[in-house]
Amino acid sequence: MRVAIDSGGTFTDCVYLRDGEVHVTKLFSTPEDPGSAVFAAVEQVAAAGTLVEVRHGTTVGTNAMLERKGARVAFVTTAGFEDTISIGRQARSSLYDWFHSPLPPLVPAELRFGVEERVSAEGVVLKSPTAESLQVLAEAVRQSGAEAVAISLLFSFSNPKHEMLVAEALEPLGIPVSVSHRILPEFREFERGSTVVANAYLSPKVSTYLNRLQSRVMSTYSAGPVQVMQSSGGTVAAGIAAEEPVRTVLSGPAGGVIGAYRLGRLAGFDKIIAFDMGGTSTDVSLLDAEAGGPQTTSEFVVSEVPISVPMLDIHTVGAGGGSIARFDAGGALHVGPESAGAVPGPICYGRGTLPTVTDANLTLGRLDPDLFLGGKITLDATRTLRYMEEARGPIGSVEQFAAGILLLAETAMEKAIRVISVERGYDPREFTLVSFGGAGPLHACSMARSLQIPRVLVPRLPGALSALGILLADTVRDYSRTVMLLVEDDDAIRRELAYLEQGAQESLQRSSSAEVSHSVDLRYAGQGYELNVPFTATYREDFHALHRKRYGYADAEAPIEVVNVRVRMTLPNAPISLPREEPVAGDGKQAVLKTRRIFFDGTWQASTVYQRELLRAGDRLEGPALIAEYSSTTVVPPGCTSTVDTYGNLVIEVHAA
Repeated sequence: MRVAIDSGGTFTDCVYLRDGEVHVTKLFSTPEDPGSAVFAAVEQVAAAGTLVEVRHGTTVGTNAMLERKGARVAFVTTAGFEDTISIGRQARSSLYDWFHSPLPPLVPAELRFGVEERVSAEGVVLKSPTAESLQVLAEAVRQSGAEAVAISLLFSFSNPKHEMLVAEALEPLGIPVSVSHRILPEFREFERGSTVVANAYLSPKVSTYLNRLQSRVMSTYSAGPVQVMQSSGGTVAAGIAAEEPVRTVLSGPAGGVIGAYRLGRLAGFDKIIAFDMGGTSTDVSLLDAEAGGPQTTSEFVVSEVPISVPMLDIHTVGAGGGSIARFDAGGALHVGPESAGAVPGPICYGRGTLPTVTDANLTLGRLDPDLFLGGKITLDATRTLRYMEEARGPIGSVEQFAAGILLLAETAMEKAIRVISVERGYDPREFTLVSFGGAGPLHACSMARSLQIPRVLVPRLPGALSALGILLADTVRDYSRTVMLLVEDDDAIRRELAYLEQGAQESLQRSSSAEVSHSVDLRYAGQGYELNVPFTATYREDFHALHRKRYGYADAEAPIEVVNVRVRMTLPNAPISLPREEPVAGDGKQAVLKTRRIFFDGTWQASTVYQRELLRAGDRLEGPALIAEYSSTTVVPPGCTSTVDTYGNLVIEVHAA
């Protein structure tokens, strides 16, 4: 039995495979102890002693970064460069905000230590650390009270000898040690140091969490190691994730991207914009099959901390179902990024008192209070209306107030989609919006209309697609190394890739089933940043084409540098066959539950409510309509048409209002 669990800010989603069928269950998250909800989910679907394979998307690392609740870290680097992680780059996150104060670095000045050593950019040892200096360093770190250590020496990616000596000297301290030549053997000392510091910062908390969870699972069930979703879109054993927790900071959202891409391709769509709206945030990603599907980036920032290990290219905004609406001192309405979370939650859950996006949807009739989570929870519409009336301030009616909340939330999400599409040379009108998350299908058609996206796909189990993506994901390990070569020397590039692959094969114990892919980071000589392309016979032409798409120009005559080489090892997951049904033309009348009033475009309109589980392939529904199911609710506005495809997906044709 295979079980995948995704921990969210409001709900913990569990998708499991039993007798070839995919099932889903949802529990409220337990932020004070995320593992409780995760283990409770396993207990709900599997009896003790059952043979299970548990896969997990975790937010422990993400939340530790956002809340700044990680370990006390000692940073060890080459003497004279101790303050690089504080100085950072010249770029400012808020260029015109005079009152913006950056968050303090993860390592305070008193925990930064220098080592008298030096290696050249070519890897030549210029000065070695003495045994006495390493003993002094170890004692200083011990007295500092550090709970973890991050080591990042200059040019260690060219020659890691000195980092290995420092790590050996600090090993007797008995605290986690993160070393840059293992985590990120690439140039740019600030980003490399920042990434290794983040890894050390998360290591005690994440490793304790994963080890405890794995121990509970393996002592209760007949199970192997828990598999943890990485930010790069593949799983890895919990033991590896505990040593390199920095690779899990986008664990949950990565599952959603993989699920959206797999199901979108299965439905026949090659150009996809993944739109994942949960309780606290919205994640969007652009997926083009012609470009190789899900793309990774090494330029990611979490809580103002650069992290340069490969991550799926996901853009996140603080707009979710639990986002709180408020008026500022000037009377302007704002939505998010603060969220009501699972506790106290939105007003309609019975404990919250501040209006949220979910409350606005309920107020406008876009949620049926009796059908939430398949009827397991009844939303309190009376309580919601009372608090919404009290909170609407100078706005003329509660309907206008609720509509304004939705407009602001959708505007923030539209901007995020423009960032990953229009601003990168892609036309959203050529794509299909794959909408999921508990709140995504409520807003998908409105978003598509604003962006002129012609089609929305709401997959099966939309509220648990991230967990389904984790269930579908392959096991993946990524390896990289800075080389700084000219593209004229293809043989040298192949040698570097072969060297990197050899090390990767050894770490995977030379698994014969592993699939290997090579790529290179390229730039025109003199540029400061690079683009990643697969290393194929046409890699030069592919780079020029990608550069033209991204920046509007290319120079076929300019010399090209290979900055980094990359190897990805993939162990394919056992395939899962999703159920199919031959489509038969129908109108879905067998799934009609009731008619209810929903507020669209300033007026209340009679709308048909359908039970999604009763719809059949080939059914065609006209808006306005509400399609309720266990894990989510889909709103079909007036003028839109929804068809159920052979896999049970809702394919909604979006027409201009």
